[in-house]
Amino acid sequence: MAKRIRKRDLIIEFLQLITGIGLKKGKKAAPRFELGIKDLQSSALPLGHAAEREDALPTSDRISHASQRLLVICNGHGEDLIALRVLEQLHQLCPKIRFEVLPLVGEGKIFERAVAEGWLVRLGPTIRLPSGGFSNQSLRGLIKDICAGVISTTFSQLGCVRNALAKDQVILAVGDLLPLFMAWLSGVPYGFIGTPKSDYTWRTTFGLAISDYYHRCKGSEWDPWEWIFMRSSRCQMVAVRDLLTARGLRRKEVRAIAPGNPMMDCFENHSIPDLIKDHRRLILLCGSRMPEAKENFQRLLLAVEKLDLLEPLVILAALGAEPSCTQLEDFLRRRGFSMQDSAPQLFGANAFWIKGAQLLFLGVGQFSLWAPWAELGLANAGTATEQLVGLGIPALSLPGSGPQFNNAFAIRQSRLLGGAVMPCSSEKEFLERLKVLLSDEGLRHRLGEIGMRRMGSDGGSAVLASLVKNVVLGDPMFSKKNSKFIQDLSI
Repeated sequence: MAKRIRKRDLIIEFLQLITGIGLKKGKKAAPRFELGIKDLQSSALPLGHAAEREDALPTSDRISHASQRLLVICNGHGEDLIALRVLEQLHQLCPKIRFEVLPLVGEGKIFERAVAEGWLVRLGPTIRLPSGGFSNQSLRGLIKDICAGVISTTFSQLGCVRNALAKDQVILAVGDLLPLFMAWLSGVPYGFIGTPKSDYTWRTTFGLAISDYYHRCKGSEWDPWEWIFMRSSRCQMVAVRDLLTARGLRRKEVRAIAPGNPMMDCFENHSIPDLIKDHRRLILLCGSRMPEAKENFQRLLLAVEKLDLLEPLVILAALGAEPSCTQLEDFLRRRGFSMQDSAPQLFGANAFWIKGAQLLFLGVGQFSLWAPWAELGLANAGTATEQLVGLGIPALSLPGSGPQFNNAFAIRQSRLLGGAVMPCSSEKEFLERLKVLLSDEGLRHRLGEIGMRRMGSDGGSAVLASLVKNVVLGDPMFSKKNSKFIQDLSI
């Protein structure tokens, strides 16, 4: 018992050290920070080893705190979002450090505000891939990407990464194999946040796919060549999305941790407007890659139109950069929707349409505001679907031909989220499940709880930022004075 108390006190003291937040023994902390403690308790062993490796680096080889530079490499919309959340927290902790970001897929539009504010620099050539970054899922998509110039762009991006060595820089890779490989190739110290892979996809429903047997042989969804890059002496930190995945990697001698999910950090907490409190509320997520996103919007709305409800219905269509509201106008007019002169100001909507008892709001960038208001999601999206389910709101999907949101992607997503999002093979099945979920509040609640457990708690951005600051950027005082202290956490 004394040993357990000692370990708990060490963890509390450690968190006070890296976060600057004081905790008194016996006094309950804020909920968000408590979740960070629970995650780091389970991750004490890898943190100790990470400190060991840091201490092996001579102080003269560490970058001085005044001249530090951090280059963040990320490869996808969800990865860009996670990178931004961590960078925002890091900027608050280390305002004098020069932050640079290299988005490998897409145009990195999510970083525009930070770039305009002057504290973030976006590097490298960007390319809008015809496959939307999913060329690994289709030979046709790969050929289109090659024709669009993905190979030459990748070599140019590699040049930006190699420059990190000359600039005495540190790298944080966010994503999967490609940013991890680039970070390893750079020759500089790096950290890695592995976002897309989880052992939940094969361990909890084993045998539903042939790939499950391959992952079982490995003992992890991450591949052996990825373990090599994670084990490198220059890799200062490996963070993954959940403890199950972290444990699988630890068995492969990868010092992985799971300190929380940055994807859950962006949501607003506003009460549901009185105008729609008495309505059934659905949120529609069609993705952001054209032309697929527009097709997804049409498929989902056509299915909902056939829903026969006694109560009035509100559809909150949370859009990304594309499709735009004007790109959807012709379709909505053909379906009998009437555009209103102005939307209620509380919603932040760009357009407001009515068809009978159905109210349709179109809002660009309103997902974080609207998502908590929904009872159920209609979701043919990637990252946004995971975030919605993480809020405890189950979802239905109606996969199309892709390239991103096809049937294989939808099934994998459903397995990852424990069935909290249910892919439907036809419009008929979609409608049947929609009616059941709308009529059964208990079922919605049970599915929502599963989704929340799979996605984890908020607060991950702040904890990851503290770890990046102290472990990846490598404050010499931190590593020298506290390497033995951190080792004690694994007792």
